[in-house]
Amino acid sequence: MSPYYNRDQEKELNILRSAVESTNEAFITIDQDHKVVLYNKGAEKIFGYKADEVLGRDLNIILSPECSKNHHEAIRRFLETRQLRKKGHITELVATRKNGEKFPINISFSTFELDGKIYFTAVVTDISEIKHLQEKTKIMERLALLGKVVAEISHEIKNPLMMIGGFANQLLKSISDEKSKKKLEIIINEVKRLENLLASIKEYYAPPLPTKDRIDVARLLKDIFPLLKAECKRRNIEAKLNIMHEGVFVLGNEEKLKQVIINIAKNGIDAMKEGGILSISSKKENDRVKISISDTGNGIPKEIRDKIFDPFFTTKTNGSGLGLGISKKIIEDHNGKLDFVTEEGKGTTFTIILPIIKEN
Repeated sequence: MSPYYNRDQEKELNILRSAVESTNEAFITIDQDHKVVLYNKGAEKIFGYKADEVLGRDLNIILSPECSKNHHEAIRRFLETRQLRKKGHITELVATRKNGEKFPINISFSTFELDGKIYFTAVVTDISEIKHLQEKTKIMERLALLGKVVAEISHEIKNPLMMIGGFANQLLKSISDEKSKKKLEIIINEVKRLENLLASIKEYYAPPLPTKDRIDVARLLKDIFPLLKAECKRRNIEAKLNIMHEGVFVLGNEEKLKQVIINIAKNGIDAMKEGGILSISSKKENDRVKISISDTGNGIPKEIRDKIFDPFFTTKTNGSGLGLGISKKIIEDHNGKLDFVTEEGKGTTFTIILPIIKEN
């Protein structure tokens, strides 16, 4: 055999090895005894197990009990029949990472024989992000349709409401009877409440705004803080601001982000009837910024924690129940995440996580 052939073959093997290691997909090869003989960096990233934890061991280490049973049966059947039912086909399954997290994958299988032994290779793609985007697209489509319906209904309701409110105000100026005045004041207040509710509904179902503005997070919080501090002072609440970064920018709508922070902070202030501490902090975490808004109120009761982002759910007498739902939608429209942790008797912390853009 020519030495040039050996060198070319070795070069091809190195190219193939590098290609397999550099891909985002997981390449996992096992022998007919279920022992892992190939486990690339993509597999490490997707499943969370390092290669030295898996190589040479039974594939069961990264399989759920149900998958393990089906897998062993498929291998046994193939060794008997030499037919792989789903060879070359892509199958969607639910897998489990090392930390216990379940996630969707696409997987395709192939087999080959080398030196009289059978080997099985699976190519695995983590489709979590694809599923998330698909779900988000469906939600946006539904919201767009609902937004159109809501806009039309709001228009039909708003005009009669304005007339009712206008006539009630006129009558209020011309009536001297105190009982009648009180009734008219109730009508006027209820009209205003319904008008505000309609505006909130339109905002909740509105399509996302284009995110074009480059926003300095530190400046944004410094602009908001004096307004909140004044309200805290009036309520005997101590206000704290702690910004642990400089030059951190996000892409989005500044007024909408201010709306979210102020809404969450005001909820925290309302939760501290006897005074307390409102803390706002911001820190950089890799390629994201985390804004935390904490109060020392009574916390959120367990029975309603799963409902607080639901539209129209509220514990306030005059609340629309859309504030937190709108806030969550705004943050998600900014490719971010809004969540909270709470403990009864100790308080609540809401966190806003947003992707950072480079300064330049």
